[in-house]
Amino acid sequence: MPIYDYQCSSCGHKAELMRKVSEAGTTVCPACAKETFEKQVSAPNFQLSGSGWYATDFKGGSPAKKSEETAPAACGTGCACH
Repeated sequence: MPIYDYQCSSCGHKAELMRKVSEAGTTVCPACAKETFEKQVSAPNFQLSGSGWYATDFKGGSPAKKSEETAPAACGTGCACH
């Protein structure tokens, strides 16, 4: 769900609001109750929640890749690692 930056042009109050893309924006400032609360142009932000593919595959890296990177390289017979 996208997170939008809002700022009131009357009192200067700033807020980040999570809104559906299809949901209409708000114009009433929660601080001063005037209809001067406007969406700001900013870099897009979004929040992923749950235990879906992002959390398991990309967030912390794949456990298989980490173990391959830390495993010692194969060596010849007679070494101390066997």
